[in-house]
Amino acid sequence: MVKILTMIFALFAMISCTTVGGSFCAVEHPIRLTKAEVATLSDGSVAAILAHNETGAKLCGWKA
Repeated sequence: MVKILTMIFALFAMISCTTVGGSFCAVEHPIRLTKAEVATLSDGSVAAILAHNETGAKLCGWKA
């Protein structure tokens, strides 16, 4: 009985963790920051935002 309940719980956990979404272009948008905001961010955060925006430019045609 414990094995069955454990398996049901594990199955429910896997199913409930799935997300329904669209393509990157359908769900993401460019991240636009002011110079003041950029000044407060770490280099890693700025690099991550730049990578996000560059990906959007390539895949979705976002303009700079």
